[in-house]
Amino acid sequence: MNSSIKKAVIPAAGLGTRFLPATKTIPKEMLPIVDQPTILYVVEECVRAGIEDIVLIAGRGKSSIEDFFDRSVELEETLERSGKTSLLSRIQRVRDLANVISIRQKEALGLGHAIYTSKPIVGNEPFAVLLGDEIMIPRSDDELTATEQLVNVFNKTDKSAVAVMPVEDENVHKYGIISHSAEQDGVYTVDNVIEKPSLDEAPSRLALPGRYVFTPKIFDFLKNTPPGKNGEIQLTDPMAQLAKDEGMSATVVTGRRFDAGDKLGYLMANIEMGLEHPEVGEGLKNYIKGLASQF
Repeated sequence: MNSSIKKAVIPAAGLGTRFLPATKTIPKEMLPIVDQPTILYVVEECVRAGIEDIVLIAGRGKSSIEDFFDRSVELEETLERSGKTSLLSRIQRVRDLANVISIRQKEALGLGHAIYTSKPIVGNEPFAVLLGDEIMIPRSDDELTATEQLVNVFNKTDKSAVAVMPVEDENVHKYGIISHSAEQDGVYTVDNVIEKPSLDEAPSRLALPGRYVFTPKIFDFLKNTPPGKNGEIQLTDPMAQLAKDEGMSATVVTGRRFDAGDKLGYLMANIEMGLEHPEVGEGLKNYIKGLASQF
């Protein structure tokens, strides 16, 4: 894809408390979906959207993510000597996907702070943001990724663009929710963004699932946003300011979405990806059929 967006930020500094004790020593972004770590799905989405530089916002104990995208000389030499060329090619492909630049978030001060930490690398360019535990996969080879869809909206409107998804009433309080004033050809005009409102406070049922394209103006608002609940700098308030200042678009992106930062979402991702895996798909399907017959 010939993209106007060449940089992306992936915040991956969270503690992964929902997966403890597994994430005491393993970053949640490195938990495997079958045989591929969660974050690799996110990086591959960036690459398909034409992004060349990926800024990884990491925290203490996340060095294994950096190592994963680095060269492993001993492993590559062992695979080559063993004649395992297919595995070798796969390892080398991961290494060469994109330029992965790591920045340490020294304190866990919220998603807004994590994104602001990327400013020295992003500079004065528009950029994408992809949450590291949200997996969004096209339903077919012809379908655009979520980030590709947002880049297209950005190119048409020349405004920041965010992904939204409809949610049921009982899930409204879990997400940032947008208020919108107009919709044309599937693109909404964003008026406001509210962080995890109650059902009575929610201006719509359109939630933010973790894919964004921002103009660099977002940094100005992030810089001046005071800490809120739990001492964290949220992203929603700066987004609301950006929408009022420059305008912001939203679109319901297509494709499959898994919240891999949630136990159930993680298991669902493994099952669906496992069913499509050439090595284990058929066996897993037969196992699930047999298991289902017992209930």
